[in-house]
Amino acid sequence: MNPTTHNTLQVKKINVELVKNTLKAVGTGTKASIANMTRLSVATCGTILNELVQSGEVLERELEESSGGRPARQYMFNADYAYVLCLLVKTEGGLHSIVYALVNLLGEKMEEGTRSLDFIDVETIDQLIEEFTVEYNNIKAIGIGIPGVAHQGIIGICDVAPLAGEPLGPRLEEKYNIDVIIENDMNLTVYGFYNLQNFEEDKTFAIVTFPKNHYPGAGFIVNGRMVTGNTNFAGEISYFPFGITREEQLERLHNKDDFIALAAKLLSSIITIINPVSVAITGDLTHPSMSEELIKGCLQYIPEEHMPSLLIKNNTQDEYLTGIIAITLESLTYRLQLVERR
Repeated sequence: MNPTTHNTLQVKKINVELVKNTLKAVGTGTKASIANMTRLSVATCGTILNELVQSGEVLERELEESSGGRPARQYMFNADYAYVLCLLVKTEGGLHSIVYALVNLLGEKMEEGTRSLDFIDVETIDQLIEEFTVEYNNIKAIGIGIPGVAHQGIIGICDVAPLAGEPLGPRLEEKYNIDVIIENDMNLTVYGFYNLQNFEEDKTFAIVTFPKNHYPGAGFIVNGRMVTGNTNFAGEISYFPFGITREEQLERLHNKDDFIALAAKLLSSIITIINPVSVAITGDLTHPSMSEELIKGCLQYIPEEHMPSLLIKNNTQDEYLTGIIAITLESLTYRLQLVERR
């Protein structure tokens, strides 16, 4: 494909996303009103809308009321054209579960619930997905959050031992011919937290979790962008070189006095590296009453003017789910990032 043709296709895809996103935002619109909002020509909008109506992604509505001229056709984005299935794999205190949500293209939940399980492995996840794909034939993407590391769909370190080392993404994509996104739970939770804050400008934000019977983890947003690292290893803070074994680290974190000292060092390390505006702290080992002690512990290492606000919240399932839904829906859109070099 020559460069001119490639660039033309890119522009076409960007314009299509622009029209769809505009319809998502306003609900309904005419060719003229969409052209006005997108700054595209009426002819271009008309061509795109005709194609989207033909594919089913946009629905034709009634004619708008006439104000003297010929009434214009109205169009509406079809949120139910496709669904995405989101799964949160969780293991806490020896209890295993998968939280699921089936959502439409506007992020509205069609179905949601929790499956409590004796154990979780590849077959368990596969069976749940099969149930949904049999019932719904318009699932276009699957998002899976795991308490571990995944790179190109292959799971590495994972708190759910049967999933460690499994090529879950490629296996599911081959079987269902559907895009599968597998992401670390902390990355998804920090993304959900960040999206729910509705910051007016890009910020730097972090979340740190201290779960019971598992190693701590973290997720980072730097200048509005999620940081995952070269192999999605970013946030595996239990590998921080404390000078003690990871097993000893886990033991100390389960002792309240040792917990404050160790957690303050971890938080201080994160603060010095990314300088966040806020840090959310979660996990069964934490409690809102610890906030003052943790701040005091961090101030042993961090100048007060650089100390971010700390938010301790034990239940972050809403943020976790928000993150996986957002990322899975984004996987269906065409995005071209233009980066300005300074």
